[in-house]
Amino acid sequence: MDLERQEHGEMKMMKKKKHHVLVVPYPSQGHINPMLQFSKRLSSKGLSPTLATTSFISSAMNLPSTTGPVRLSSISDGFDLGGFPSAPSIGAYLSSLHHSGSRTLAGLLAEFREAGDPVDCVVYDAFLPWVLDVAKVHGIPGAAFFTQACAVNYIYYLVHHGKMRLPLGDTPVRIPGLPPLELRDMPSFICVSGSYPAYFELVLHQFEGIERADWVLVNTFYELEAEVVDEMSKDCPVLTIGPTIPSVYLDKRVTDDKEYGLNLFELDPSDCIGWLQTKPPRSTVYVSFGSMAALNEAQMAEIAWGVKSTGFNFLWAVRTSEERKLPAKFKEEELGDTGLIVNWSPQMEILSDAAVGCFFTHSGWNSTIEALSVGVPMVGMPQWTDQPTDAKLVEDVWRVGLRVLVGEDGIVTREEIRRCIMQVMGNEEMRTNAAKWKELAVASVSPGGSSDRNIDLLVAGIAGP
Repeated sequence: MDLERQEHGEMKMMKKKKHHVLVVPYPSQGHINPMLQFSKRLSSKGLSPTLATTSFISSAMNLPSTTGPVRLSSISDGFDLGGFPSAPSIGAYLSSLHHSGSRTLAGLLAEFREAGDPVDCVVYDAFLPWVLDVAKVHGIPGAAFFTQACAVNYIYYLVHHGKMRLPLGDTPVRIPGLPPLELRDMPSFICVSGSYPAYFELVLHQFEGIERADWVLVNTFYELEAEVVDEMSKDCPVLTIGPTIPSVYLDKRVTDDKEYGLNLFELDPSDCIGWLQTKPPRSTVYVSFGSMAALNEAQMAEIAWGVKSTGFNFLWAVRTSEERKLPAKFKEEELGDTGLIVNWSPQMEILSDAAVGCFFTHSGWNSTIEALSVGVPMVGMPQWTDQPTDAKLVEDVWRVGLRVLVGEDGIVTREEIRRCIMQVMGNEEMRTNAAKWKELAVASVSPGGSSDRNIDLLVAGIAGP
């Protein structure tokens, strides 16, 4: 009889399901990427993750039921046929996402429960605090996931709680754990008072109900932002769990994790990797300003002629919607074999190529932490939101690059672009610093590393005793 009980117990253990985690990102490329990568990491730790995009993204991309080890599902943003572009305004979209998203998320949780696969934890993008409300109504633990640098999150936290008054008075602004910040170093919503009020409300409301979250996760690694992580944790304990990039570029412990897996933009068919492989080591400037930046024709021309004037090879990712802004002569006659323009590129594969010696970037957080993780120095030309602060850290804290100076007319000149690229491409100190951060990034997600330990704490908390 004892043997029968033992065998029955072993059978139950074998059949015991993995704990189910539902991951809900804000519906944009820069938020889906890190949360999808984190989902893969959770799967490698024994959990069963489902990523819920919007119905529009799911149908427009004709998404399969899974990507790698991650199941895919969807909720509604209220604009199922057209998504964000069909909304009458930013505010209208965010309001609809809140109301339609809450209703359909509740339905999705009920569906999983009725199917015998209940959700054990919801990991939600901090841009969507209402997701936590839905999870708590259903008695499900919630983990807030902050996609931006801890430094930026802490600034928003202080503003949200009235510990930093706006508009700012005297500068520099002194914040514990950070270097003195001039006005131009602050997130753009603070630097330019009254700009994009709907988005400013969005980033401040990340902290709505945060005290009810069971965990607060930040896409960074402790060694990179130790002082500000410690300061923020005094009021709002955080777990650093990054970098959330494909494992092949870090610890290589997540099976078959070579790319992000969900691209909202069609990859350019050009063989940009093959082109790069014909170039000598550290001879090429990679230029990309992300999935959202929209520069005017004057600025595009300054970039084009500024990059070309350096004499270095360059690979420039220009979205299809932006390509018409390029100078006609530049694209048609001036590239030769030294330059290649593509519409959307496999950024991690490019950054990790030995031919790349510098990344000319908008300083978005995903791009910044990707470059840090593979040891590539940067020239930053921030546009808005968190990017000015990221560029400040790159230049003055991590010392792996320069930030361009903007003219009084709002344009960065070709001479300034050339100056920065030339200085970064030949700077051995920046390259040494970049190599150091690469080593620390890999160590953080490797066995026993700071992020690895924090992820283990989360997994243990979800799995329970």
